Amino acid sequence: QVQLVESGGGLVQAGGSLRLSCAASGRGFSSYTMGWFRQSPGKEREFVAVIGWNGANTRYADSVAGRFTISRDNAKNTVYLRMNSLKPEDTADYYCAADITYINNLDGGVDAYDYWGQGTQVTVSS
Repeated sequence: QVQLVESGGGLVQAGGSLRLSCAASGRGFSSYTMGWFRQSPGKEREFVAVIGWNGANTRYADSVAGRFTISRDNAKNTVYLRMNSLKPEDTADYYCAADITYINNLDGGVDAYDYWGQGTQVTVSS
């Protein structure tokens, strides 16, 4: 069993920045693929970013590429999402997720992930 706890969400003005954190329980974190997703009211959960086991490989949704950066610290069992140049359309609940099957699965969708956090809300005002 893996528990994921997100933090760092909040209210920010357009153009501002936030850093989300996701702390994972357990000993296997360094072998997990970790992803960030987001969901707005009335919309499906969508992919934001993913990072492989050692941080060397990442992939981003086109809508956030160049503005968001995913990173991880395996010594702290934590994955981060740095969000810069935030836009009102980035407003959503943000979720981290763990794929414990593959160490470097950069192409997985929602169904590829085994564990999810409870989410943290990000609101970007215009």
